[in-house]
Order: sequence, then structure tokens, then C-alpha cells
Amino acid sequence: MVFITNRLPKAAYQKLSKNFKVTWNKSQLSEKQLLSKVKPYHALLTTLADPITASVLRSSPNLQCVANYAVGYNNIDLAAAKKKQIWVTNTPDVLTEATADIAWALILACARRIPEGERLVRNGKFKGWNPLMLLGVDVNKKNLGIFGMGRIGKAVARRGRGWGMRVIYHQRHRESRVVENRLNATFVSFSDLLKRSDILSVHSPLTSETSHRFTLVEFKKMKRTAIFVNTSRGAVHSEKDLAMALKRGLIFSAGLDVYEFEPKIDADLLKAQNCTLLPHLGSGTVETRDRMAILAAENIELVLRGHTPKTPVFNFK
Repeated sequence: MVFITNRLPKAAYQKLSKNFKVTWNKSQLSEKQLLSKVKPYHALLTTLADPITASVLRSSPNLQCVANYAVGYNNIDLAAAKKKQIWVTNTPDVLTEATADIAWALILACARRIPEGERLVRNGKFKGWNPLMLLGVDVNKKNLGIFGMGRIGKAVARRGRGWGMRVIYHQRHRESRVVENRLNATFVSFSDLLKRSDILSVHSPLTSETSHRFTLVEFKKMKRTAIFVNTSRGAVHSEKDLAMALKRGLIFSAGLDVYEFEPKIDADLLKAQNCTLLPHLGSGTVETRDRMAILAAENIELVLRGHTPKTPVFNFK
């Protein structure tokens, strides 16, 4: 028996229902609601919004797999899952290119002040061309900083070559020379990443080390002409501090697709005209969301048939 916790592309249900009994819930559930529903199921197909806590995992004695419909999995208590020998899977790779595209959409929107211009036109305030109207900053041949050079970080860096950009990056481990040469990328310290980046794009997972990695302290070290973009996890930056940095002009602008307390967004950030805000659209293409659904379903099928899933978050020893 499989429980799909939320609204998803129907590809997942179509695939799973061929061989398993599937219950498809189509509204957001709280932890309390999940506790009351998951008991009979052998697999859960979940989203980032679902709190798969230790209590939820304990309440389902037959559970063998939690297939998260996302690359991230900070909504799942991994230690509790591993202790109970429950597979946890995610959907990497299939959303890499779509998310990299959104990161670049934010970069260009911020650099050229596109949302501000669109609002100006729609509000009837466009009175003709003006040489000083909504001046942005160049992207061509600038320094593209990447925090977290994983699959998506690499895809964003690869796109930067089209603008003749110099790519600098920081993460715990340096990439191979082959990767660096292919991306024209240079490994730098975190301090240098802050100081040198004209555009700083965040692509790290949310961990104890990356939580609030970008606060007012870090924003003060960036160029006043810098653009900060986050399409990874909202809590990697402090929302209040980012709003303050934008208000003070410590950086030029910011583009966000993720939020610290999603879907709630800091009131000052909502007021910031130099901040482009998207409703978590990173993987939001028809093709990508279908591929994510199918991969999550394939992981469940494999586990319920006694096999190792395609994309496990961890392996059992």
C-alpha cells in the first residue's frame, strides 16, 4: 500500500497504481494529520512541505520507504528513518537544468531590474525612454560566485560561460581539476567568495553548517553592486538580515525562489523593490515535474519489490 501525501503530477499515481493499492491525498497535511493516516502504508510519496518526523515514522509499522518529491529532504528525520531501516529517497538530476534556468532567470531579472520595470509599465508610469531610468548592472564578464558546486551549481556555472563570466566557487571540498577546467572555475575561500562575487548564487543543501550562512555580517562583506540569489533552501540565509542589507544598500539586489519560513515571507523583504521573489518555481516545468514523479514512483516500486532504490539518500550497512 502506498500513500501519496499531496497534489502531484498524475504520472506518479498512474505508475504506482498499476501494481499497488494507492491512496492519493490532494491537500496539505499537518504532522498530526499524517500521524492519523500513515499507519497502514508500506511507502509514502512525500513533498518538502510534509513533516516526516520520528513520530510519523514510528506510527507506521509497515513502512519501508519514504520517497521525497524533491532533491532536498530536510523535512524528514533521517536518523529515525535509518534506525527503523526505512529507505529515504529523493529526486536528484532530473530537476538540475530547470532549477539552473530559474537561478539564471533571477540573475537577469535582478541585474536588469526587470520586475521593477514591469511594475512601472503596468502601473501606467512609463512616460517614455529616459537615459537614467532603472539602471541595472552588467552581467557580461563579471564574477559569478557559486556557493555549493553540486549538480545545480555546476549547471549554473556552465551557463555563465555564455556571458564570458569568471566562475569562482566555495564548498567543503574542492572539485577536480578536470571539472574546474571544464567550467572555467576557481576554488576560493568563503571570505573571497563574498568579496569578489558580482553575482553570488546559492546551491548548497541545508545543514547545520549552512544554516544562516549568509547574515548581515556576510552581506556587509559583499560588493555594493553585488546580486544575491538563492534557489536552494531559504534558511541558508537570514531573511531579516537580507531585508536589512537590501534596505541599507549593502548589496544591489537579491532574487529568491525559497524562503526561511516558507510560505511565510518576512514583511520587510516583501516591501523591498530591489528583491525579486518567486513562489518556489525551481523545478516548475511540466517535463521536469513529471520526471520527478516517475523517479519517486520508481524508487517506491524497487523498495517494495525488495531491491535498492535508484536514488537513496543513504545506504544501509
